[in-house]
Amino acid sequence: MAGLTERQKLVLALLVRDYIDTAEPISSGRLVANYHLDFSSATVRNELAALEGRGFLLQPYTSAGRVPTKEGYRYFVQKLMGADELPAPIKDMIRHQFYQVRHDVDDWLSLSASVLAQHSKIASIVTPLHTEKARLKHIALLSTRGRQVLLVIILNSGEVHQQTLVLDEVFPQEQLDAKAEQINLLASGMDAKELEEINSEIQDTPLEEVFAVVNQVIKQAVVISSGEVYRDGLANMLSEPEFSEPEKAKQTLELFEDRGMMDDLLSRTVFESDAPGVHVIIGGEDTWEQLGDCSLIIARYGSKEHAMGAVGIIGPLRMAYSRGVSTVRFVSDLMSELISESMSS
Repeated sequence: MAGLTERQKLVLALLVRDYIDTAEPISSGRLVANYHLDFSSATVRNELAALEGRGFLLQPYTSAGRVPTKEGYRYFVQKLMGADELPAPIKDMIRHQFYQVRHDVDDWLSLSASVLAQHSKIASIVTPLHTEKARLKHIALLSTRGRQVLLVIILNSGEVHQQTLVLDEVFPQEQLDAKAEQINLLASGMDAKELEEINSEIQDTPLEEVFAVVNQVIKQAVVISSGEVYRDGLANMLSEPEFSEPEKAKQTLELFEDRGMMDDLLSRTVFESDAPGVHVIIGGEDTWEQLGDCSLIIARYGSKEHAMGAVGIIGPLRMAYSRGVSTVRFVSDLMSELISESMSS
């Protein structure tokens, strides 16, 4: 397919942006009046007809303006949208929110879902870190009060778990450090099965208690990696005119809960892809029929070497792609940064 002329690109870009804002078919007269174009309404009308003939626009009914097709949105995102950045004050605000909960992965996930929904004005989806095997990186034992000890467990994925233990006797911090070092030397890098195999070698009663908790956390981490998906902003999505009819709303709810479809999409477009960055999936890309009326903007966080998850937003075809891409990119980069810091600490 031959490329568009510069004027056609301008007309298409303006129409897509205007339609995203208004959800109303866009006429040639509106484009000329709103954007002070230096060519006539008749010229714009001809260009709209040419774009419709190329499959980028359609006319919902006679005498109406035009609206973008899936191909029109794809061309806009790939060729016309350009780079966009979140304003610095918004970046600072989001970063501050994350750093307030920087040691709790579950809080990162729920917060990222909330942030994405809030700033995109549509729905968000966030998956937990996924790794083939959860392994222990290291632990720390911190004296708190009397026989109470705080056990901090860091996994190879960067997940941080904390649990308070009550030991049989009071241990000074120096002895707790020594016992933690024993476990780190013995068990660092092990998965749940390997931990169970060496558990019988532990004769020290306090170490047995610690080992039992560590082993349980490792086992649960395997479930968490393929477990709960965090979602937010469904009300935002259902408030869009595209989903106002009850049947459309029902289909949207089912789509939002369709874990099998989402797992397949993420595996094929994000986790198994060598292409980094943000992925935009418009209308299911002729692969996922359930997404025919929706678009997704998705990116992975973490690293292939250790563990990965995905953050993204889902909404109507008529979504603010530029703002969505910049928001998803910033949140995924921030999540990766936090995971990296956690793993190196």
